Amino acid sequence: MSINEIESQPTIVKYVEANCGGIHLLNLSRCAIGYVVRGTKHIYYGDTHYTISRGDVFYLGVGNHYVEDIPEDNRPFEQIVVYYSPTLLQRILLHLNMNYSINITNSHRCSNCSAFNHVSLPASVALRSFFNHTATYLQDDNMHDETAENIKMTELVYLIVSQDDGCLKNKVLSNVDSAQENFEQIIYANIFSDISIEMLASKCNRSLTSFKKEFKRHFLKPPHRWFIHQRLMQSRLLLISTSKSISEIGNECTFPNTSHFIKLFKKEYGCTPAVYRAAHCRNEDKTEVKPLVAASGPDLESVSLECVAL
Repeated sequence: MSINEIESQPTIVKYVEANCGGIHLLNLSRCAIGYVVRGTKHIYYGDTHYTISRGDVFYLGVGNHYVEDIPEDNRPFEQIVVYYSPTLLQRILLHLNMNYSINITNSHRCSNCSAFNHVSLPASVALRSFFNHTATYLQDDNMHDETAENIKMTELVYLIVSQDDGCLKNKVLSNVDSAQENFEQIIYANIFSDISIEMLASKCNRSLTSFKKEFKRHFLKPPHRWFIHQRLMQSRLLLISTSKSISEIGNECTFPNTSHFIKLFKKEYGCTPAVYRAAHCRNEDKTEVKPLVAASGPDLESVSLECVAL
C-alpha cells in the first residue's frame, strides 16, 4: 500500500489470539481506536501497567506501545482495531461539519491525556453497538470494501466527537493539529535510531533551544531523560521476557558499556538488572514468561533496538 493510500484509507482488523504471547513492543505508524471483545489488554509504562478490560474502548497514538493481550477463561483474546491517519481524520471532520453542520469543540484537558500515549474507558452503548456490528461486517466476504470501511470510520468518528468532552475525544481531536502530529511522529519514528538531539531538532525544523522546550511540553521530560527512560523500559522487558545475558541486553539497547547500563538501571528501578530479573522470576513462578517480540500487522513497523545517541 502506498503512502497516499495509507493516508486516505482506514484499516479495520479483527485480532483473535488463543495464547498469551507475553509483552509485545508495538510500533504504530498510524493512530488506532480499538475495542476489547474478550480478554484483557495491559499497557506498560515501566513498572506500571494499565488494564483495558472486556467491553472497553481504547486509543493508541503513533509510536511505541508495550502491550500484553491475555485470553479469558481458556477462550481466545479478541479485539477489533481501526487504524487511521490524521489526514483521513481531518477529511472526515470537515465532511461532518460541511454536510451535517456538526460543530466540533473540545475543551477537555487532564494529566492522563498529556502524560500517556493511550487512553481507555468503558465503551458507551453506541460504541459497543458499533463494534458489534463491525465484528459481523468483518465476517463478511466484503470485509475489505473501501467504501464500507470509510463509512464505518466516519460513523466511529461521529460517535466519539458527539460525546461529552473527555479523554478519548481529546486524544482523537488532538490528531487534527498537524504541527503537533508531525513533531511527535518524528520523535517516535527516531526513538531507537542512532541520531543526536541536534539532528532531531533539525529534522523538526527547530533550533536546539526551541526543540528542547517543545519536547518537554509534549513529553513532560527533557529529551535526554526521556530517551534514556525508553531505553531502560526496553531493557527491563528484555530482562523479564528473554534469557539473554545482562551484557547482551545492554548492548542491544545501545548503552555504551555494561557498567553504565547497570548504573542507570539501578538508578531508575532501585536494583541491578540481575536482581530485578531474579525478583521477577520468583514472582512469576506460576506463569510462563514469553519472549518479547515485535508484533506484526498492517500498521506495525519492524522494531529496531538501536537508540538515540545522547
